[in-house]
Amino acid sequence: MRFKPRSERNEHGHSERSRGAPLRQLEDNFARSLDFAFAPLGMTIGMSLARVIEALLFSAQKPLSIHEIAAAIKAAEGDPASETPNEFARVKNAEVAAALEQLKVEYIQQSRAFQLVEKAEGWQLATDPSFAKWVRQLFPAPKPARLSAPALETLAIIGYRQPITRADVEAVRGVNIDGVLQTLMERGLVKIAGRAEIPGRPLLYETTQFFLDHFGLRNLDELPNAEELRKRYLPMAQPVAGIGDTARPDSSPPATTNL
Repeated sequence: MRFKPRSERNEHGHSERSRGAPLRQLEDNFARSLDFAFAPLGMTIGMSLARVIEALLFSAQKPLSIHEIAAAIKAAEGDPASETPNEFARVKNAEVAAALEQLKVEYIQQSRAFQLVEKAEGWQLATDPSFAKWVRQLFPAPKPARLSAPALETLAIIGYRQPITRADVEAVRGVNIDGVLQTLMERGLVKIAGRAEIPGRPLLYETTQFFLDHFGLRNLDELPNAEELRKRYLPMAQPVAGIGDTARPDSSPPATTNL
C-alpha cells in the first residue's frame, strides 16, 4: 500500500505549493509510515539467505559445515514457534556455499572486527587477528607453554610422513623422542593410528583434528610445500625382527591396522 500526497491541487482547489513545506513533509512521513506498516515482514527486516546463515554462525558453539547449515535452515520449516513460512526451505548446498563466500567478502570490504574463516570442521565467525592484543585481555588465563624446537621438529616429521613409527622418526632426528612424543600426545596434537604390518607390529602415529584447528588448516594438503616434502628422502629405521616400534626401510608408508 502506498499513499501519495496530491502533487497538483487538493480537493478545495488550493495549489500544493501554497500549503507549505511543513504540511507536505507531514503527508510524506505519514505515507512512509503506512508503507512500513503494510510491508511484508521479510522485506522490513532485510531477510536474506546470507543473514540467516550469519545468525546461525553467530549462535553456533562450533564450526558449521555447509551440510549442517543447510539442514538447520530446512528444518525451520516445521518449527511450531514460527509465524511465517520458511522461504529457504528448499535451499541447496551450492546456495549456502555462495552465501558464505558473500559474507566473507562483505566482512573484508566493511573492515569488520571479525571475519568468516573456514576450518577443517566447517565455517566459523572469529575475531580478526589484528585485534588480538585487546581481545586477549578478556582471557587472562596463563598462556600455554610453547612447543620446544625438538617437539616442533618431531611434529613436522609426523605431519608430513604420517602414519609413521616412532623408530622412523628417531631415524630422521637421530635422538630418542619418547619424552617429546608423550608431550605431543598430551597436547592433543598427535595420536596413535594403529600398528604397522611388519615384524613386531610397532605403533603408528599421526596428527589429530586439533592439529589442523590449531594451525588453521582445512586438511593436510595445506601444509607448506606438502607435495615436495612428502617426496623428499628421509632415513628410516633398520628392521629388527621381534622388536616393536621398528619399520621396514621401504619408500612407501607402512600399511595400518586398527588396534
